[in-house]
Amino acid sequence: MNYESSHTLLHPVLVLNATFEPINICAARRAIVLVLKGVARAEEIHGQPLHSAQARFPLPSVIRLLDYRRIPHRGRALSRKNILMRDRHICQYCGVARPAQELTLDHVVPRSRGGKSSWENLVACCQACNHHKGDRLPQEAEMTLLRSPRPFNIHTSRHLMRLMGHGDERWRKYLFF
Repeated sequence: MNYESSHTLLHPVLVLNATFEPINICAARRAIVLVLKGVARAEEIHGQPLHSAQARFPLPSVIRLLDYRRIPHRGRALSRKNILMRDRHICQYCGVARPAQELTLDHVVPRSRGGKSSWENLVACCQACNHHKGDRLPQEAEMTLLRSPRPFNIHTSRHLMRLMGHGDERWRKYLFF
């Protein structure tokens, strides 16, 4: 598999419930697996198909689950991936967007000062800003947060879906722009 096809497998795909309600975003790789297993069907196709040695797969842009899934409206699990997604892969101190591998998580109130690992105390941070801040509070390091960190909730999730879907016209009719 070359770089282009592996990058294609990471392309975001909008996931709809059986009722056409947007419920998640997954990577194209996961979407293709769901379609091949018969759990979902492609509602919108994204350009060029993906080729393997024996087959050709349409690359979905939007998939819909075939069976309705009850999605409880509770927060997401606290994880590095979800913090980076909430903060849109933007360092919350310098405002520069970076790939996930170039970002760290910063405890706004350092753990050495009693800060907890929570939605309200963790932010995406580039390595340079994290190093500069060290074990200090942002104001002690003369740094300002772009946004106060908040828990990931259904409104955050829908907002992120709209932001990610802005560049893909095929998502618009499902996200109520």
